[in-house]
Amino acid sequence: MSVLFIFLGLVLLVVGGNFLVRSSVALSFRFHISKMVIGLTVVSFATSAPELLVSIQAALDGFSDISLGNVIGSNIANIGLVLGVTAIIAPLTIDQDFYKFNWPVMMLLSVALYFILSSGRVISRVEGFALLSTLFIYLYLLIRRARKTRETAVHVVLDEALVTVSSFKIIVWFLIGGVALFFGSQLLVTGAVDLATIMGISERVIAVTMIAVGTSIPELAASVIAALKKEKAISLGNLIGSNIFNIASVLGITAIIQPILVKSEAVLSSDIFWMLGFSAVLIPLAFLPKKWEIGRIKGIVIVLAYALFISLTFLS
Repeated sequence: MSVLFIFLGLVLLVVGGNFLVRSSVALSFRFHISKMVIGLTVVSFATSAPELLVSIQAALDGFSDISLGNVIGSNIANIGLVLGVTAIIAPLTIDQDFYKFNWPVMMLLSVALYFILSSGRVISRVEGFALLSTLFIYLYLLIRRARKTRETAVHVVLDEALVTVSSFKIIVWFLIGGVALFFGSQLLVTGAVDLATIMGISERVIAVTMIAVGTSIPELAASVIAALKKEKAISLGNLIGSNIFNIASVLGITAIIQPILVKSEAVLSSDIFWMLGFSAVLIPLAFLPKKWEIGRIKGIVIVLAYALFISLTFLS
């Protein structure tokens, strides 16, 4: 039954995430928001919804290792799996905003998370509010920068059908997405805990591998579709934005509702360093050997590194 719960949970999360992304992007087009801002805010928040629901559910049930492992594992998967696969499909072009603004914010939050966890071995409600406040500051600066560069003048769309969709459909899609995410998160957490018990491994291992990959499927779908449609700005923007949202909003909101404890030593001795490593390596990958592009060879290297992480996690 645990495997069935996990499967059904993942299916509901994928369905819910897809409907939430479509409704969010359709709503954003109504306000003529630029593609990069949509990728870094609307799509990122919508694709982070599965992580949020799973982390809150796990924290309320007393499985804080799943809350932490889900976010840390998802951030690793977003770069190691999603970015790698997307780059293999279509090389990603990098703009200056990536290393001047978006990447530094992601790196700052990743390092801050390490110090928060290592100092008190808990994300308190106060720290949760601090993380969430950082997200609002980031969004303010992001939109301000976009307006200065007149990026909001760009009206090229992801999917023409989403521009003309009715308000009724947007509401229905949003409700379907929300309900599917809610029940999917419950089934996934229940199944993951049961499977970990049966297999004799920790909830943390299940969280940073199976759950993380499952909750990253919306990011994978959004990025692959964007790459196939040559919307590279949204592919890269979605991934960086999603990692920022995962730390600032998912852990922030979860900690406000229920403080998150560090129960497994491996979170601090292994998982967090893998997340920092995958985040940091984006800069040399962006400039070496070919500047301003993450191509197929680099994508293959990233995916192989992610496979190594998964293997070592299970072996340990």
